[in-house]
Amino acid sequence: MKRYVLLVLTCLSFSVMATEEIVDCNDPKNTIEINECAISELGSAKAELRKYLEAGFERHAGDATLIASIKVAQEDWRAYMASHCNSVYTQWRDGTIRGLMAISCKTKLTKQRSHEIWDNFLTYMDSTPPVLPEPKE
Repeated sequence: MKRYVLLVLTCLSFSVMATEEIVDCNDPKNTIEINECAISELGSAKAELRKYLEAGFERHAGDATLIASIKVAQEDWRAYMASHCNSVYTQWRDGTIRGLMAISCKTKLTKQRSHEIWDNFLTYMDSTPPVLPEPKE
């Protein structure tokens, strides 16, 4: 029993060490690395979206109705994104590219959503500079 536990712990430590390797996203070597880079890009896009949403909430802090409406729209958008990108995954289900296609779909829609938040809630009708710079899509 002790040998079994030791073997499992050893295997787990090797898998942890293997995941700590840094992937060069400028030159990914295989599907796993390509997916890791895509996941990293998605993480950056999600962080940017959170930043733009928070800035929108802060700018309109005095309008609880608007903030509640933005939050409902955000939840609806998340459901749409999940559903749409799941259909993209399904379209590519027979290939190893399916994960990348779904992740890329989520990244694209997340960047678009950041731009929509910026355009609708962080800009002004006059020449006043926007609260945050225009996000790149």
